[in-house]
Order: sequence, then structure tokens, then C-alpha cells
Amino acid sequence: MTEQNVIDKPEGYFTCPVRRTLSVVGGKWKLLIINELLVSPLRFNELKRRVGKISQRLLTAQLRALEEDGIVTREVKNIMPPHVEYKLTTQGQSISEVIEVLTTWGEKAIEQDTLQQ
Repeated sequence: MTEQNVIDKPEGYFTCPVRRTLSVVGGKWKLLIINELLVSPLRFNELKRRVGKISQRLLTAQLRALEEDGIVTREVKNIMPPHVEYKLTTQGQSISEVIEVLTTWGEKAIEQDTLQQ
């Protein structure tokens, strides 16, 4: 990590585990991107299609941030026509445990909503 990257990190990034986690996976799109990449590596357009209503610009920014944090790798395939594939690093794959817990919580919340109707 360069000195500039260290300066750009939010307060608590290096000292508070919750702030660190939220800094890396927080926001509307990052966990959705990671969730799709847990299944398999994807090319940009396929990832965009699976994630949903995200702009190309925002997806690019989110992927760059995830790459900077060591969650995603970007591999340029040297075939014709050339294309880029995104996949999770080992650290990125470890976030599956977080997604599993969130999925369980979400399923319970949906079930409660259904029962209350």
C-alpha cells in the first residue's frame, strides 16, 4: 500500500475491525459485486448484468476500490478479442462468511414480513 493510499483511508481503518470491514465492503454495491464473484470469475459486462441497475462508471469505481483493498483481481485475457475478467482473491473469498450471515438475517427478516401480512 502506497503512502498516499494510507493517507486516504478513513479514521479507524487500521485500528477498528468494524470500520475496516465497512470501509472495504460498505455501500450499496460492493457486497452485491462480491456475491456475484463468489460463484465464478466474470467479465465486466456479465458482472454488470448480474449486479443490476449499476452504471458502468460506478461499477468501474467499485471494482477499482475492491482491487485496491485486495478483494478482487483484474486479469486481462490475451485472446482475440481481448477482455478483462474479475475474480476474488483469497481475502475476497473469505468474505463469503459475512455474506452467509447477512443472507440468513435477510431470510429471517423476509419470513417475518411474510408472517405479518
